[in-house]
Parts: sequence; C-alpha cells; structure tokens
Amino acid sequence: MKNLCIIFLFLIFTNLPSEGQIRTFSEDESIKTAIENSRELKIAESRIKGNKAKEDENGSLFFPQLKFTAGYTRLSKVDPFVINVPFSPLPVKISDALLNSYNFRLSLTQPLFTGNRLTSLKYSASFTAKASEEEFEAEKNNVAASVRSAYWNFYKAKLIKEIAGENVAKSGLHVTDTRNFMINGLATVSDLLKLEVQLSNANLQLLEASNNLELSRISFNKTLGIPLESETDIEISDKEFRDVNLDLKQLLNEAFSNRSELKSSDYKLKSFESNIKTAKSFYFPYIYLGAGYTYANPNSRLQPQTNRFDGTWDAGIFLSWDIWNWGNTSAQVIQSEQMLVQGRLNRQQLKEAIELEINQNYLNLNFLKEKIIVSAKTIEQSEENYRVIREKYNSQLATSTELADAETLLFQAKTNYANAETDYRIALIKLYRSTGRKLYP
Repeated sequence: MKNLCIIFLFLIFTNLPSEGQIRTFSEDESIKTAIENSRELKIAESRIKGNKAKEDENGSLFFPQLKFTAGYTRLSKVDPFVINVPFSPLPVKISDALLNSYNFRLSLTQPLFTGNRLTSLKYSASFTAKASEEEFEAEKNNVAASVRSAYWNFYKAKLIKEIAGENVAKSGLHVTDTRNFMINGLATVSDLLKLEVQLSNANLQLLEASNNLELSRISFNKTLGIPLESETDIEISDKEFRDVNLDLKQLLNEAFSNRSELKSSDYKLKSFESNIKTAKSFYFPYIYLGAGYTYANPNSRLQPQTNRFDGTWDAGIFLSWDIWNWGNTSAQVIQSEQMLVQGRLNRQQLKEAIELEINQNYLNLNFLKEKIIVSAKTIEQSEENYRVIREKYNSQLATSTELADAETLLFQAKTNYANAETDYRIALIKLYRSTGRKLYP
C-alpha cells in the first residue's frame, strides 16, 4: 500500500508543469488565449449586458406598475373636533384628536397614451444594444489581428536569429581556415584580422537578433494576456509564401458591407432618430390609468375619524400635459437632432477613413509582394557570388575583404527576404481586418 502511494505521488509530481517550461502556441491557439484574457473584450461584453438591461428597463414601462407605500406620522396634540348645537349649553364632541397616523397603500398605474415616448425609448435602447454587439465583434477582430501580427513578428525574429547564427558559423569557419592558411604562409595577419572583425560583427548581429527575439516574445505574451516572463514558443504549420491576388474595388465593397464599425454606426443613427421622437413626445399629453387601495388608521375618507384601520379603494383616468415649460421640450428636440447630425458626419468620416486604410494596406501589400520577388532573386545572386568568392579565396584568388563582403551581402539578402515575407503576411492580415473579414477561429 505504501509503495502504491509513492508511485501515485510520483506520477502527480512528474506530470505537473515545471517552472520555466516552454509553452508552444499555434496561431489559432494564440487567438483563443488572447480572446479569453482580453480585458477590452470583457469590457465590451459588460457594455452589451448593460445595454440589454436598459432595453429591458424601457420595455417594462409598457406594463402596469404596482407600487406599495407605507408610513407612520406622529401628530402634535390639538383640541378634539367639536361643534356647537343650538339649544345645547355645551359643544358636542365629534371625535377625539388622533396623534398617531398609519398608512398603507397599494397603487397600480398603466400608461394609455404617451405620444410614442415608450416605443421610442425601447427602440433607442434596442439599437444601442445592437451597436454595442457590433462593437464587440470589431474589438474581437482587432484582438485577433493583433495576435496574428505579433505571432508572425515572433516568427520573423526567430528566423532572423537563425540566419544570424548561420552567418556566425560561416564567419567562424572562415577565420579557422584563414588561420590555417596563415600558418602555411598562404594568408597574412591582415587577412585574418579582417575576417575576425567580420566574425565580431556577425556576433553583434546575432546578439541584436537575440535581443529582438526576446522583445518579440514579450510583445507576443502581452498580446495573449499572459505574464510577460512566460517561456513561450510558436509552431508554424505553413511557412511557404503564397501569393494572393485581390481586387481593390471588391475589397472596398466588402469593407462597406462587412465592417462592424459601420454597422454599429448605422444602429447608433437609428438610436438617435428614436431619441428625437422621444424628445418630441413631450409635446403631447401623458394619459394613464390609475387605481389603488388604502389601508390606514385613521382613514381620512371616513368621518368622523376613529382610531382603527379601515380600507378604501380608488380608480380613475388621469392626464398630465406640460402646456408651457419655457422652451424646455424644444431645446431637448434640438439637442437630439444635432446628435443625429453629428452621427451622420461621423459615419461619413469613418467610411472615408476605411477607404483610405484599405488603399494604404492594398498598396503596401503589392509593394511587399514585389519586394519578395526581388529579395528572392537577390538571394540567388548573393549565394552564387558567395560560392564563387569562397572558391577563389580557398584557391588564393580572392582577398579576405572580398570574402567578408560576399558574406555580408548574403546575410543582408537573407535578412531582407525574411523581413519581406513575414511583413507580407502581416500586411495581408491588416488588409483582411480593414475589409471586416473574420480573423478569429
């Protein structure tokens, strides 16, 4: 039994995640983690719940409102209620002065006519709730776009560090070969020093690439909403460059149809229109049905008043109308109308901003596509140049300076291609986000 307990505890502790263990994320897993941890999305969700509660609040005004009130009043002492009767030497006391008053009332009100006030309030709250739902979708897509961009920036930093490491290895090999050449009298101290300087520069580039990789990891962790010091890594399922042909006009039409920001703006405009109707409803009378039951001691409806509880009821139809309020209603109408004017102008600005954003992203994507083609060709040329110079150097037909230059050109070509390829992916993500395409799984 003791051995079984030991084995059981061993299995538990060996399966616990150890401190410093690296957690690897795929692109979709990264997005899901960020969405779960995003405070911005939690705020947007809370805003949706609040707006829906406001819609329910306004909807409840259509139904009868039942209200209960209770009170106790202590009255000052006064003389009893008496009357003088002819032919009577003394006044006749009708009732004693009651010093304690108790009141319980149950009242019911039902609106009959409000000038469309209640309907407008309900519609306004409903449109506001729908606008907040679209804003949530927009924020969710923004989170996904940020994660994808941070994901590929992380990959770019890893790739450039790998290229820098290869460059250090090559430079170290050239230093070793040149030192052997110098021993055999086939190279000079100057040749060795030049290549050692090249190796030092390569180590500095590797150090910078390592630092950039750590910064990219921190930025990636921040985007995911996990501790910055967490050890994380990514797995890339598709490293191949894939050309995408897109039509600018089609992208614009897609954005104007799909962008959640535009949909949210449309709902807000409808809410503003409903607010105008709400403000105008105060030009009309407010008519409602009222009923109530009063249980009091003493009950003021019963005379003479006695020290006992009595119940009475009442019912009626009532009208309330602000005939003149010094322009208060018209001022509210003007405010609501100007909110609508501002909303329409804001929507136009938003549409223009989206159009500009798509044009910029589209042109940047095409630029990076051409940059990838040129960078790929440059790598081929640099590799061939490096191969030729390397062979010539081994045959003592090229100088160490030429070899160092060939190394630098090849490193720069590979770095430029890595930057262009990953920047193209990020630019494509930005373009898709600007069209309103769904970027989360």
